[in-house]
Amino acid sequence: MTKNDILNNYKTVDEQVEALLREMTIDEKIAQIVGMWITDLVDDDRQFVEAHATDKLANGIGHITRISGTIYSPPQVSAKLANQVQKYLLEKTRLGIPAIIHEESCAGFMARNATTFPQSIGLAATFEPELIEKMADIIKDQMRAVGAHHALAPVFDVVRDARWGRVEETYGEDPFLITSMGLAYVKGLQTETIRDGVVATGKHFAGHGVPEGGLNWAPVHINQRELHEIYLTPFKAAIKLGNIASMMNAYHEWDGVPIGASRDMMIDILRDELGFDGVVVSDYYTLKTLVDYHHVARDKAQAALLGLNAGIDVELPFADCYGDPLREALEAGDIGIELVDTSVARVLKMKIDLGLFDNPYVDEDRVLEVFNQPEQTSLSRKLAQKSITLLKNDGNLLPLSKDLKNIAVIGPNADNIRCLQGDYHYPAHMVHIFEQFLSADAPMPQGQKQVKDNFTWDDHFPPTVSVYEAIQQVTKDATVTYVQGCDTLNTDNSNFQEAVEQAKKADVAIVVLGDQSGLGRGNTVGESNDKADLNLPGHQQALLEAIHETGTPVVLVCVAGRPYTITWADEHIPAILYAWLPAQEGGLAIADVLFGDVNPAGRLPMTFPRATGQVPVFYNHKPSGGRSNWHTDYVDMTVKPLYAFGYGLSYSTFDYTNMTLSQSQATANDVIDISVTVTNTGSCDGEEVVQLYIADPVASATRPVKMLKGFKRIKLARGEAKTLTFNFDMRHFAFYNPEMKYVVERGDVKFMIGSASDDIRVSASLEIVEDSPVYEQVFLCTSNVTSNSK
Repeated sequence: MTKNDILNNYKTVDEQVEALLREMTIDEKIAQIVGMWITDLVDDDRQFVEAHATDKLANGIGHITRISGTIYSPPQVSAKLANQVQKYLLEKTRLGIPAIIHEESCAGFMARNATTFPQSIGLAATFEPELIEKMADIIKDQMRAVGAHHALAPVFDVVRDARWGRVEETYGEDPFLITSMGLAYVKGLQTETIRDGVVATGKHFAGHGVPEGGLNWAPVHINQRELHEIYLTPFKAAIKLGNIASMMNAYHEWDGVPIGASRDMMIDILRDELGFDGVVVSDYYTLKTLVDYHHVARDKAQAALLGLNAGIDVELPFADCYGDPLREALEAGDIGIELVDTSVARVLKMKIDLGLFDNPYVDEDRVLEVFNQPEQTSLSRKLAQKSITLLKNDGNLLPLSKDLKNIAVIGPNADNIRCLQGDYHYPAHMVHIFEQFLSADAPMPQGQKQVKDNFTWDDHFPPTVSVYEAIQQVTKDATVTYVQGCDTLNTDNSNFQEAVEQAKKADVAIVVLGDQSGLGRGNTVGESNDKADLNLPGHQQALLEAIHETGTPVVLVCVAGRPYTITWADEHIPAILYAWLPAQEGGLAIADVLFGDVNPAGRLPMTFPRATGQVPVFYNHKPSGGRSNWHTDYVDMTVKPLYAFGYGLSYSTFDYTNMTLSQSQATANDVIDISVTVTNTGSCDGEEVVQLYIADPVASATRPVKMLKGFKRIKLARGEAKTLTFNFDMRHFAFYNPEMKYVVERGDVKFMIGSASDDIRVSASLEIVEDSPVYEQVFLCTSNVTSNSK
């Protein structure tokens, strides 16, 4: 029976899947639960080779790994390759089952000519999930145009250790904020049905963001209550509200078992407790790590058994443990075929749901219609503008006047478009892939021909201007000089003196410091680029101190992927902007904010420590946290963070008044209205991020001192007032009691509204009048805004 016979003769998806399974050989089944690099199917000129496909694809394939993110080709070439692969599978294999093509898309489709958006930590700083949904919709369009169906994003990790290099890929430290941003991403990517969208992958399940020592893949120490109340919350929301179609395991171990082998985590919790029914894809090389990293499997066959038993459906990026070792274990009777069948069925169902059996092809002639269109780059610039966080502005030094005569632009990130990109943006990621092949004696892998000869990065970066170039554009009549001063990472200060001399001549010195993100060595942040201290890398602070000594007013701009301990700068530099990793439009966005075309309103998605020794430091700690017994402070410094979660300044000021609750008593079944009036009392139009926090002062299990449970970014003209009303579900007060039952307890609770977690402007209390079990967790808080202006 052919594939078409099966699809035509059986009506329901489950029946079609079961019929396909009955027709499949063991080799055909195994092929459906692995990936394959596109480089295995092309020649040195990146052309599809049917002979390679005959050798590699005879039994079909589950996933094709990163066509666009591997062979550095323009989009129309990627689309052609995707069509050629699908054509071969449909016409030259026995069952004709198409492949799922997966790609990375953390903050933009990781592909040549695709739009890059601010890295995720910067997206979180916008506190505007509506724009994240629009971004994900663009990512979806660009991926679908080249034949990609499955995105390895978003990252739902709750991160509380800034030393970890992957901080930049996350939405920060707070589960409510992460849930809001991540759900918006899933909605924009998958749409109402994945047949019209792209599969989203929640990662990394679960607890990945708090590794021991801040070291990537290190053990994670999380208890059950904290796991359920904090770290699982964004994933659970993605399942319950977002119907997310895929999950990816984390690399670390939890309670002595690597997640990739943990039935407790991946079956009992993910599937049975949280209700996930989609496909679990392995993080790259996960199964291999069970043998040579975690040492819980004696060989790859045992690793395959552990992975299948833990519900890892697809091994990525290629067949390793699920290849020959699995086949041999099946033949020997060491692994039962039913484990394989379970995963194959899930993969087949996803392919049917995606509509791949109906039409896996794309229109190669129309691909470029959805790449770097004006509205796409405009959204990238808007997100960059909204992510920029004003941390300090003594004497209202900012915004700068465009009439300044002499401006010194200094620093390793001032005239460097590479530094604007994050580790899973195409330019930064591909630099890592190619750098290892650019040395004179390095062997060239298949698909990398000509990488040494006449290779240039110029046409691999999207159209971008640096911070220095953007400042030149904004201040056309000013003399704008640039001096690098120092490199991002090394400690060479030989260029300091030239920087100092230029600063002395200037009306203002704009010093642009921070990170270079990527996966390879030589970068300061990014996957596996963990940092033992959180001082600015290299000699950057020394450069900043030297510029400060000139007496010229200094503006510090940090282009960075993690919170840094910029305590010295906070004490000495009058104006500080944190721009995160703002992507292709970042230089322009920074200039927009510096010179007042945009009033900043970004807010910190992570707490900034004063010193590395404070880590982990986060706002929603328990009552006994955040202090040292009776002395409170450290011997050598305060326990207070440098900047709190939710913090950010504006060129305007805002007053909060008239907070009201719709009732003074409530039960867990109630939804109450919480209202506040916010007025722009400054001299210019602006935006304010209004934040709602709650506290349960006395409970049977310790509760955080405060928890974010609502926020809204609102626009206010100068002098304008608006009333913001949160529609608050009282089940937000639910927690796991000492018996690990999810309940709301009676007693007085508190609501706090303010501009940051440590800047509460108004508060009110309410009495919960009865104890109640809670059967459904709530994740979001809706709100509406009414203008009070005449």
